[in-house]
Amino acid sequence: MSSFDLNMIPMFLALHETGSVTATADRLNVTQPSISYALGKMRKQFDDPLFIRNRNGMQPTRVANSLYTSFKEAAQSVDLAIAQARKFDPASSTRNFRLALSDMGEVDFLPRVLEHLNRTAPHIELEVISLNIEMATQWLNEGYVDAVICSRVLADAGINYHPVMLEHYVCLLAADHPKIGNSLSMEQFSTEPHVLVNSTSGHQLAEQVLKTLDIKRRVRLRLPHFSVLPSILPGTRLLTVLPSHIAASFCRHPAIGSLKVLELPFKVPSFYVNLHWHVRSNQSSAAKWFCAELIAALKDMKA
Repeated sequence: MSSFDLNMIPMFLALHETGSVTATADRLNVTQPSISYALGKMRKQFDDPLFIRNRNGMQPTRVANSLYTSFKEAAQSVDLAIAQARKFDPASSTRNFRLALSDMGEVDFLPRVLEHLNRTAPHIELEVISLNIEMATQWLNEGYVDAVICSRVLADAGINYHPVMLEHYVCLLAADHPKIGNSLSMEQFSTEPHVLVNSTSGHQLAEQVLKTLDIKRRVRLRLPHFSVLPSILPGTRLLTVLPSHIAASFCRHPAIGSLKVLELPFKVPSFYVNLHWHVRSNQSSAAKWFCAELIAALKDMKA
């Protein structure tokens, strides 16, 4: 074991996090055979298969899970030592930063973030990760992403957050809806067909209120993302519930037909959209700068 090649640690970590040889090769910008070769060497050294292929991808063994914890801590310590020793210069840095956003965040926040970063750090690389709210805390703890913007507070001892904007839910529908004018009644809400977004972005507050009030909806269409709604709603009787800021944005930039926003006929509490980062970011000048720039880019957001 004294001859263990430390260069294999990034490969092992990436394979554990992605569960895919192809994704690991893409992340590390190497060939798939090189990943397979390195994995073969590690299997011999640890006398364990480490990863077993099944229909869900490359599943880690118990030994691999144990190694991952130690290797991840070691890699983070090395990264932190390098970051502390190296002065971060945003004007010349080509560093990669990862930001987890929902599809709504990509539509609403990303243009502002890019415009700001293009002025302050024109050479950095921003990588947007599709938000999975159930994985967000783990991603921050493991250093998989540098920051997360979501509507749920990630309650963990190692995570800080900053409110970006106060939001509330509204109903979005075609401007020429044949049965609904300038207001929405509970009967109309219950009887008209709905689009339900099966999102992993954490927007579940309205669903919880509906369940509490025992309000049933006629779900006509289920979608994985909010961003396609401007192309779906015009010319239909469909209704959907979503945050007011993105609804207003969809109305300002219609895809194929005009839309309108109406208040819901029941009360849903307002909520904050928050920027999250791990506390260790405060020890890295680059990570600390990135979070500060995100706050600056989004400081004027209003619902």
